[in-house]
Amino acid sequence: MPTNACPQCTLDNTYPDGALWICADCGFEWTAEASESADTAQLVRDANGNVLNAGDTVTVIKDLKVKGSSIPLKQGTVIRNIRLVEDDVEHIEGHSDKIKGLVLKTCFLRKA
Repeated sequence: MPTNACPQCTLDNTYPDGALWICADCGFEWTAEASESADTAQLVRDANGNVLNAGDTVTVIKDLKVKGSSIPLKQGTVIRNIRLVEDDVEHIEGHSDKIKGLVLKTCFLRKA
């Protein structure tokens, strides 16, 4: 990840503002030192910046259409016992009560 990519959403639409870097997409703010440490230790984070670990429970924060299914994931849907995707801090795997084998972007989840 380049030093100017957002550590939360990993997009490159960032700009410096004094001593801080600001992401124009998600509004996250961080210091240059934080972005350097994020390069060495890539943590999977939810939409609020909380660190996610394998086995955690997360909640969907927005209604999502699911490819290959006619059933959408509604806001508030609980995904239990998540699995982290290797070498990808932007996605997790899990199952809802009605849909199995989901791969979800972490920017649409919050830790429960």
